[in-house]
Amino acid sequence: MAISEKVKDQLIALGLHNLGTVYRNLRVAQLVEAAIVGGEGKLTSTGAISVTTGKYTGRSPRDRFFVDNDFVHDQIAWGATNVPMSEEKYNNLYYRLAAYLEGIDLYVFDGYIGADPQHRVRVRVINEYAWQNLFVRQMFIRADADDLDDFEPELTIICAPKFNAVPHIDGTASEAFIVINIEEKKIMIGGTSYAGEIKKAAFTYMNYLMPAQDVLPMHCSANLGREGDAALFFGLSGTGKTTLSADTNRSLIGDDEHGWSENGVFNFEGGCYAKCINLTHA
Repeated sequence: MAISEKVKDQLIALGLHNLGTVYRNLRVAQLVEAAIVGGEGKLTSTGAISVTTGKYTGRSPRDRFFVDNDFVHDQIAWGATNVPMSEEKYNNLYYRLAAYLEGIDLYVFDGYIGADPQHRVRVRVINEYAWQNLFVRQMFIRADADDLDDFEPELTIICAPKFNAVPHIDGTASEAFIVINIEEKKIMIGGTSYAGEIKKAAFTYMNYLMPAQDVLPMHCSANLGREGDAALFFGLSGTGKTTLSADTNRSLIGDDEHGWSENGVFNFEGGCYAKCINLTHA
């Protein structure tokens, strides 16, 4: 769908000027077509789109930073995991990213993180690649058409894989960067095509936000029994959470990221991150 004047104004307020064509909440078929036409990937024999992510085939924890300012300084346990970036470095990197995006066609997804309406976050993801916007459309929770008219994002994620950081200028560890600005409710990602950085950055933001709402954010899979009993499966990535939660006698809640509130357990995502290996039509 074409963007409205309101969305244009919102993008300008982010400092994004002179953009190419901006597509908003395209359907799956449209995004697949855009990715194929743009040379981002190819169709497999099953009709699924296949892409390669280049150098980065997984997350890059050493390249994640939090903007350090008075707003969050005393709320974050700084160290090897939570690495600070100064506001000056952040602003310089953001301005260069915005300049890079001038004239480039972009894909916007507006939707939600969090299945519980009481605790969901309105998220806007701005992608350089159509296939990454497709990933986001499948991964996050889609908004109804009526909700898009007055949509005001509470979190904005900008992802430009072909824009690289300059380590000796930006203070990054490499050309890749994932920078989370809690105060401005913005996340920028560049230098890496691995789409999992988008979902994990969103989960990181929820880890900050949810405890203040008396919600426990959890890296786990979850399913539901016939008696309404929820089971949680914790573990590092690749240790079997998805496999264990896929029980034919129980309903799947989700396979990776959840919140636990007074209302119960709810999925942060709208889909699953499962590996599509040896699947059948049965």
